[in-house]
Amino acid sequence: MNAVLNNALRTSTILFLFALIGTALLAYTYRQTHPVIEKSAQAEKLALINQVLPKELYDNDLLGAWRELPPSPLLGTRKPSGMWLATRDGRPAGVVLEAVAPEGYSGDIHLLIGIDATGVLTGVRVTQHKETPGLGDYIQLAKSDWVLQFTGKSYHPDRDGRWKVKKDGGEFDSRAGATITPRAIVKAVREALKYFQLHRETLLQPIEASKP
Repeated sequence: MNAVLNNALRTSTILFLFALIGTALLAYTYRQTHPVIEKSAQAEKLALINQVLPKELYDNDLLGAWRELPPSPLLGTRKPSGMWLATRDGRPAGVVLEAVAPEGYSGDIHLLIGIDATGVLTGVRVTQHKETPGLGDYIQLAKSDWVLQFTGKSYHPDRDGRWKVKKDGGEFDSRAGATITPRAIVKAVREALKYFQLHRETLLQPIEASKP
C-alpha cells in the first residue's frame, strides 16, 4: 500500500514540476514577445490611420491622443468607439473617427474616417466587413479605388441630396448590381460628418481638457 502511495506521490510531484516549468516558460515567452507584438500592432494601426489622415497634417503622437466616444446613432455605433485628435504646432488639425455603416448587404461595415479641422474629409477606409466577395468587396482599397472618392468632400445641409449614389440621384459612383453596400457607406460617412459638425468644439479640444 505504501509503495502505491509513494508512486502516486512521486508521479504527482513530477507532473506538478512539469506544469510549473511549463507555466514559467510560457510567462517568459510572453514577456519576451509581447512588446514586439504590441509594437507591431501599434505600427499597423498608425499605418492605417495615416491612410485617412496624411502624416504631413499633424506632428503629435496620434496614438497617444486617443479618446473614447459614447455610442451615437450618427456614428452608427452601439457601444463606445474611439477617435484620435491630430494637432500641428499645438493647434487642432483634424480627427480620425471610428464609425459603422449598419445597413450593409451582409451586416455592419466598420469604417475609419479622417476629417480635418475645417470639416473636409481627408480619407475613408473600410476596416471590417462581411460583404459578398467579388461583388461588394470593392469598397476595400485593396480591391478598387472606389473609397478614394470621399477625399476632399464635406457636408452642407443645402447639398444633402448629393450624398447618395448616382443611381439615387447623388454624386457617388457605385457598381451595377452592388448598390446596397455603397449606399450604406455613403450614408455612414455623411452622418459622421454631421457628427463632427455637431460636436466639433468638443472633438477638437485637447484630450486632457475634453469631456465627450
